[in-house]
Amino acid sequence: MQHNWTRYLRLIVVFLIMSVGAGLLVGQALAGLVLGLLMYLGWTLIQIRKLHHWLNNPDAASEAPESIGLWGDIFDSIHRLQRDHLMTRDRLQAAVNRVQESTNAMRDGVIMTDARGVMEWWNGSAEYLLGFRRHTDRGQYIHNLIRNPAFKAYFDARDYREPLELNSPAKPHIHLQIQISLFGDDDRLIVAKDVTRLFQLEQMRRDFVGNVSHEMRTPLTVISGYLETMVDHSDDLPPKWRRAVATMAQQSSRMEALITDLILLSKLETGEQMINDAVTDIRELTTQVCHDAKALSGDKQHEIVVDIGERHFLRGDEGQLRSAFSNLIFNAVKYTPARGRVNVRWSTDKAGAHLSVKDTGIGIDPVHIPRLTERFYRADPSRHQETGGTGLGLAIVKHVLLNHDGRLEIKSGVGKGSEFICHFPRERIAEQPPEPLDHSAD
Repeated sequence: MQHNWTRYLRLIVVFLIMSVGAGLLVGQALAGLVLGLLMYLGWTLIQIRKLHHWLNNPDAASEAPESIGLWGDIFDSIHRLQRDHLMTRDRLQAAVNRVQESTNAMRDGVIMTDARGVMEWWNGSAEYLLGFRRHTDRGQYIHNLIRNPAFKAYFDARDYREPLELNSPAKPHIHLQIQISLFGDDDRLIVAKDVTRLFQLEQMRRDFVGNVSHEMRTPLTVISGYLETMVDHSDDLPPKWRRAVATMAQQSSRMEALITDLILLSKLETGEQMINDAVTDIRELTTQVCHDAKALSGDKQHEIVVDIGERHFLRGDEGQLRSAFSNLIFNAVKYTPARGRVNVRWSTDKAGAHLSVKDTGIGIDPVHIPRLTERFYRADPSRHQETGGTGLGLAIVKHVLLNHDGRLEIKSGVGKGSEFICHFPRERIAEQPPEPLDHSAD
């Protein structure tokens, strides 16, 4: 390029010298130089005009304007850049078209918005699932089309670790799962999945479990009552029946505990059991549960240590909290060897309130921890046969904490004991309620 520029400069100098020489022939060297400069300027203006016309009409001709010298090289270079640009644009456009075609083939709705929620693009499934209209909704705020406070809060929260479930605004019978991802300059990629079938199956399961549990409770209560009577009068039974009756009574009690847990879990899942957000004294509640845990320990003589912090009042349903705390503390006693230690600690900090139940028991392999709160999941089935567990305790704990905006954290290792921590948000911490007025003197 440097060589070409030097050559063009030499040609210009030669042209100007020839112009001066022509002027000398007529005795007007300066006039010849000026005339040569004007000719070169005119030629340059013509080339600029060609360039201007070509750049303003890039599709008018496929080839660059004809020229020589420096301007010829400029036209050829621009033409090559333009050709490369068009090839790159076509290649990118083909890739975009393919992505859009594949996205339109998806059964899930896909929507792209900017950081404020302005609709930029969506596929055909989004039109069906959410009722968007291609010709009128582009540029609209998605909050104006999905008028659901939960969706607006989910969109603005920027915490998209868990999906949001809601009914379609256009087709209320369709149940959707919404997942948002951030990309680009804080833009949003929204995926809407039709989970109506799964939602209906889950609802059927809940109804089945709840109805069957209620139907089984009455006959089982009758059976347990007769078996209890027979156990109380076992001396009147033939010796060969005594062990059978005792075993049946034990298993019927286990069935009653299972059905009780199933009914409670069904109520927690379906929202049938309303939450009474009263102020609960955690110190008093925990003391009562630990007293029952000592009775459960019996001859095993577990050491149960209770440490309750100063701010021990929580806004929540006392019955549900008692059920959750009992499951954790009783499990710690059941799975801790005799004379073991169970620490129950309540504390508060900037993040909220925390109940920790830590034992010196046999521990759990960390591979099982993610599934411990599933219904009937058992890390070691033989342990439940020994302790009489129903496999629903931690599932109940999880749902109680969800009803109280909390979460369960599990730390454990084989042979290292276990620690279960209930985390409650700061908003749930309450101050001590006022003492009731004493009207006895009136």
